[in-house]
Order: sequence, then C-alpha cells, then structure tokens
Amino acid sequence: MLGALGLIGGGVGGWIARGTQPGLPATPDPAAVIAPAGSSSAAAAAGSGPICSQWVQGLCAGAGDKSEACGQAKTASGLLTEEACQRALSDMPATLAKVKAARSTCDELITKICADIGKDTQTCKMVTETTARFPTAQCREMLDNFDEIIPELRQMEKANAPLAADVVAAQRAGEGPGFGPTSAKVAIIEYSDFECPYCTRAASAVTELKKKYGDKVRFVFRQYPLPMHKNAQLAAEASLEAHAQGKFWELHDLMFKNQRALDRDSLVKYAKEAGLDVAKFEKALDDHTHTDAVKADMKLGEQIGVNGTPTMVV
Repeated sequence: MLGALGLIGGGVGGWIARGTQPGLPATPDPAAVIAPAGSSSAAAAAGSGPICSQWVQGLCAGAGDKSEACGQAKTASGLLTEEACQRALSDMPATLAKVKAARSTCDELITKICADIGKDTQTCKMVTETTARFPTAQCREMLDNFDEIIPELRQMEKANAPLAADVVAAQRAGEGPGFGPTSAKVAIIEYSDFECPYCTRAASAVTELKKKYGDKVRFVFRQYPLPMHKNAQLAAEASLEAHAQGKFWELHDLMFKNQRALDRDSLVKYAKEAGLDVAKFEKALDDHTHTDAVKADMKLGEQIGVNGTPTMVV
C-alpha cells in the first residue's frame, strides 16, 4: 500500500500545508473579557488560576483539542485574569456557538471532499483529521479552489487503494534483481534511485530484511532514477548489468555506500571491486544495453502512482 502522507507534508499544491492565515475569531473578544482598569491587584496575575484552566478545558472540549479555537484559547488564557476567565466561562455556550458557526466553512470542505472521494476512504479520514487544525480562512481558500484540489486528492486515493490482482502480478513478476521465493505469499517491491539519499536508508533496511526474511518473502528491486539526479540513470543501467553477471547486490551496496561519486569512471571502479567482467560492463554502459529495462520499471511504477523514491509496495 502506498502512504498518503504527501497531503499532510505539503502535497496537493501545498493547500494542506498552509495554515498561517488567521481565521475568524474563535475566542471571546478580548474587550469583552479582560477585566476593566481599576480592578483588584490580585486580578493582575493573568492565566495562573483554576478558573482560566477550566475555561480552556471547556472550550477545547467543545471545539476540539486540535482546533484553531483551542489553540487561541490557550494563548489567550495566559493574558487573562481569573476575573476575566470567570466571565468568559459564564459565556461559554455563546462562545462555542460562534466557534461552530465559524467552523462551518471547514465542515463544508470536509463534506464536499468526502462526498467526492468516498466517506469510507483513507483520504476522507485523513482530510477529516487534518482539517481540524486548519484556520477557517484556509478552509475557505480551499473551497474557493476546490476544482484544483480534488483531482490530486482523487489521484492520492487511487494510490492508496488496494492493487488489482493483475497489477500485483505485474509488480512482482520478471527476472529483475531481488531475493526470496517467487511463490512467497508476501511480496515487497522497492522503487529506488541510487543517487537518492533517502534510498540509502532504505537499502540498509533491505539488508536487514534479507537477513531476517530472505527465505520467506519475495523482494523485487525496481529502478526509478529521478531526472534531477544526473548519474542515477547510468547507475541504474550499471546495476542491471551487474545483475546480468550475478553480482547485483555487490554493486548495489558499493554504489549506495559511495552515492556521491556515481560518474562513469567511479562505476567502473566499483565494478572491478565487485568482481564483474569489466569489459562486458563497460560495453553495456556504452551501448545502453539496459535502458529499456529501466524504462519498463519506471512505467510499472507510474502505473501505481510512484512519484518519488524510495517507494515500497507490499
């Protein structure tokens, strides 16, 4: 399954990542709750007593712990006197009514997205949870740009959906690099780029996976060189030539260990260290013998929504 973290981390055109604009006031107007000048000096100790804590707890319980209103209340309580908090506490029903009215825009956004994507989808659940933290202004902006956002959300849900049987078969098929029995019930497919720093971490995890489950799961390594990495394409081709010579994992480990030096001369050097037939290796690089195989892997990845590395599909 592919994770839907991109939405929270800044996907969907950055809409979900936005949240710096202030929303409609969700806490009482300071002018209405701050004690008037001339009140007792004891009231000068702002937000330090049980009444202010009770007010914050009540508002957060009614508006939601992750809501904009709750956050504003926590901030305001540090500025208010106990007397002011008492007045705000007595006004709680009216305050929560204002909060609910202000949040109607966000509720509308959630309803509209879930109606389009599906109420029982992972995307609907994630949007519902995430939107609770949004300022009202952000919800309004997203509603105003709904036609721009929804196609990307649909694509995200498509990536999260279980893969069809024929797609699963295609993902785990072929004679490419991998380990484990082809008949294993569980298969793990990795799309990787030898110049991607995060893929180095994945490579370490795969090494542990191989040690612990190498005879129980089917693991398939697929190429996905990203265009911004100038040496990634040639490194991918080099790894497939190593695979053809029965030395894939030896070269795999050397390239990830030295991923800042993956130019052609360095690749030849690693091929020698890995025990490859260097003449055949260089000819394969010069003739781009494995270019089509790299393209085939990338096409398989694109079919299931891969757009970054490393991507793991179980």
